[in-house]
Amino acid sequence: MDKRQLASRIWESANTMRSKIEAQEYKDYILGFIFYKFLSDQVEQLMYANDVEPDELAEALVEDDAETVEFVQNRLGYFISYDNLHSTWRAAGSDFNVADVRDALAAFDRLILPSRAHVFKDIFRTLETGLSKLGTNATSQTKAIKDLLDLINDIPTDGAQGYDVLGYIYEYLISKFAANAGKKAGEFYTPHEVSEVMSRIVAAHTQDRETLTIYDPTSGSGSLLLNIGQAVAHHMGDPDAIKYYAQEIKESTFNLTRMNLVMRGVKADNIVARNGDSLEHDWPMFDESDPENTYDPLFVDAVVSNPPYSQKWKPAGKATDPRFTQYGLAPETKADYAFLLHELFHIKPDGIMTIVLPHGVLFRGGAEETIRTRLIEANNIDTIIGLPGSIFYGTGIPTIIMVLKKQRSHDDVLFIDASQGFIKDGKNNLLRARDIERIVDTVHARRDVEHFARVVSRDEIRANDYNLNIPRYVSATLPPESVDFFATVNGGLPISEIDALAGYWDVLPGLREALFDEDTNGYATIRTDDIRETVLEHSASGALADTLNAALAGFADSLETELIDGAMAVPVNTAEDGIKADLFTRLAPVPLVNEYQGYQLLHEKWLTIANDLTILQTEGWDAMRVVDPVMEWKTKDKKKVEVQTGWEGRVATFEIIRDLYLPALRDQVEGLTAELEGATAELAALIEGLSEEDKTDLADVLNAKEDGFLKSDLNKAVKALPALPKGEQWPEGSVEAVQIEAKQLLDRLTKVKSQLKKANEDLETKTHETVENLTDDQIVEVLSTKWVAALMVQLALLPTLTLRELADQVQRLQDKYATPLTQLDTQIATTERSLLASLDKLTGSEADMQAVAALQQMLGGGQSD
Repeated sequence: MDKRQLASRIWESANTMRSKIEAQEYKDYILGFIFYKFLSDQVEQLMYANDVEPDELAEALVEDDAETVEFVQNRLGYFISYDNLHSTWRAAGSDFNVADVRDALAAFDRLILPSRAHVFKDIFRTLETGLSKLGTNATSQTKAIKDLLDLINDIPTDGAQGYDVLGYIYEYLISKFAANAGKKAGEFYTPHEVSEVMSRIVAAHTQDRETLTIYDPTSGSGSLLLNIGQAVAHHMGDPDAIKYYAQEIKESTFNLTRMNLVMRGVKADNIVARNGDSLEHDWPMFDESDPENTYDPLFVDAVVSNPPYSQKWKPAGKATDPRFTQYGLAPETKADYAFLLHELFHIKPDGIMTIVLPHGVLFRGGAEETIRTRLIEANNIDTIIGLPGSIFYGTGIPTIIMVLKKQRSHDDVLFIDASQGFIKDGKNNLLRARDIERIVDTVHARRDVEHFARVVSRDEIRANDYNLNIPRYVSATLPPESVDFFATVNGGLPISEIDALAGYWDVLPGLREALFDEDTNGYATIRTDDIRETVLEHSASGALADTLNAALAGFADSLETELIDGAMAVPVNTAEDGIKADLFTRLAPVPLVNEYQGYQLLHEKWLTIANDLTILQTEGWDAMRVVDPVMEWKTKDKKKVEVQTGWEGRVATFEIIRDLYLPALRDQVEGLTAELEGATAELAALIEGLSEEDKTDLADVLNAKEDGFLKSDLNKAVKALPALPKGEQWPEGSVEAVQIEAKQLLDRLTKVKSQLKKANEDLETKTHETVENLTDDQIVEVLSTKWVAALMVQLALLPTLTLRELADQVQRLQDKYATPLTQLDTQIATTERSLLASLDKLTGSEADMQAVAALQQMLGGGQSD
């Protein structure tokens, strides 16, 4: 089971187990226990690494052994005794009790190394105080905790996979709880895709630094900080050269920040976290006993945040606060600019900040307009990125990412309208990899992109009275579609609208002529009955596909060399960047092909490749020969239970194995499946064709719902039918004929079901055996098929996607002028005459006939004699 499957399974289980407990609260319990398991396992691994055998652990890890306590504390920052280990709880079985958890959490706080108190002190308080909500008494609470411990037991917490699996599952659970927490979600989670945009921008700005400090004054779960750190570490190469500062007002969420940082492998010395209100209590900058001589403000390389939108704050008394003196105070009812100025104050002169804000900060008046004006004149605002609406959990309002700096080499502002680049994901919108890449590339290149981005001078912003509303400068919303009045009335396709597609005609010679007959008066007609077929089958379209194939020549070989031949050395976290750059270089000269669409295909395949590479690098090549059970949730006795529904290769999927090595068995199963579906459909059609009279006549052989036959009764009825003379048959549609046909179909279904069951069992067994006995050459073939060939097939379709878009545009043009008003007028007149003729034949009461006469008058006809 890979990390995505494990995360999904844990979420499904947790969501079932939480019952009536709110997602917002339950997340604190499951995430708290995962963190405790992590810390507990760290203690065990430390002891084993220092020559303590498993059977010696109980004697070695005791609180009375001051030397061992000090040894563990100095290396981990805390101490957990043997009795309080997660593994000890699990081994206790029925002797385990909720009281064991309470005692362990109290002991944990008591045994923290004082110099690590800022990381671990009270980190389990939310979990400790919430245990009582897991049940009405100690027995039910104990059961709920044991269920949780069972649930998280499969999560690896030993760091063997670079914290990748643990971190992925933790982030996955946080995002899922956020999606189910409604408006409260914004308190602790920034969607990963938004974090990705912000982190890529920060990483590009700070990539040449040997050390880095990052600060988030509204840290939530800490995921935003971590994503920034990971992106920067790709360039720096040393994740331990990054120091994280975090502040969070809500205690339970503050604990989440610290847990997340620790579990993702951030060293305690690199974590500086505070529980407090960033606007009320700025980062401690002085010793309260001697503030004047100890003043030492915090300045960092990068600040990132997703603060609560437009919340109230207390500006009173802050006019002299150094964070706000240069720009002014945000209004009491909207703290958006207070957070922005707080963050801007804390970046170094060459630093950068990215902040998520509501659109209102761009155009609201009053104090906010004053602050906005001063920020522009101080040349602090670098980029404004408009995001799609409904991209954050708990709110549908559209938001922006604003990028600010203290020192800039230019005085313009880059506006990006990314509001139209997304896919739907349930109730929310989701940035795709291609959307993220396009935004980040545009920020780096700082260039104009039609209907997407524009670099705007400060003079133009001044002329707009410092209003930064994005649509004033660039809009992703296309202008209204033009309508030709002559074509609307008389028909025909305006050549001017065909000319608007010149980008296609220039690249696809002859296709325009194949589609349209154009006259000298500026109008045209469609020459083909099938627009899509004409476009896709044209020789110019084939030439475009040839151009793409030439551009991709050697790409598959390059991927096989890098990813398969060098699988054990591939840097999983950074390899996609190099492959992406190669793909962009290849696609750039291919006309009409969208390189971002190509990157989306690469990224989606890379998620699978990266996951497989992680497994192979962790477990070795033998992982290719491992088969795992497939588990699914089923409802049994009104309860959800997890049951095994089959098997799947850990890396070598059954589908690929069957396609490569068992095609005959696969085809047999598919053929029998199709036969079964066909017979089922025939039987359903037979029943649907029965009249009520037929159903009455067949009552003895139909079930109570009259939607199926009773097989035993049907067999008896057919057997009892009198024999017909040789060569004769029962009349078609007769009760006898229906019974005979139904029996034949049921017999056929029984036979095919039996054959299909055996074929499926044979195919499952053979597939299982094939995976477990893959040769080295077959392993290479499987990976080549799964990783490389599948991607190349998708990339080869890029021209087809473009050509389909062209066909759709031509079809819309045809549909727009398909029925001219002159023709519509004729159709209306014909319909009116037909209706008048029908009205003449009506009879009724005097009142009815008066109504008919009135309707005839409306239709332009008089009362007929």
